[in-house]
Amino acid sequence: MNLYLVRHAEAKHGAEESERGLSEKGAADMEKVARFAAGEGVKVGLILHSGKTRAKETAEVMGRHLKPEKGVEESDALTPDDDPWVWAERVSDREEDLMLVGHMPYMEGLASLLVAGDINGKVVEFRMGSIVSLRRDCGKWSVAWMVTPGVVG
Repeated sequence: MNLYLVRHAEAKHGAEESERGLSEKGAADMEKVARFAAGEGVKVGLILHSGKTRAKETAEVMGRHLKPEKGVEESDALTPDDDPWVWAERVSDREEDLMLVGHMPYMEGLASLLVAGDINGKVVEFRMGSIVSLRRDCGKWSVAWMVTPGVVG
């Protein structure tokens, strides 16, 4: 199974926290990253996001390029202060490739928990608009690759 963890792109400043949408730069960065992912053959059955506007808009950009069969939906347990153990358990026996779009420090915590078994292990540094591809083989997770807007820019 492949699990793609995406940190939302740069958001506008000044709006209420949960309502902050992507800035022009953030939207442009996500377009670049999404085009790259599609060009590399990333396929997911579903894209899930936290429901916060910046995560939703990031997920929608990814969805336009990756065209997941089951679409793009809001999910619980993906906000900045949620417990990464929830999704660690949900993906432990999942077979279908999945993309989760969320926030810091959640994304780093989930990646660290899956790969190193420690929420605070920090196996990758998530930049805004980045994708980390994790692969599960024989029950063990590893980092397959990571891309940031600056790499594909």
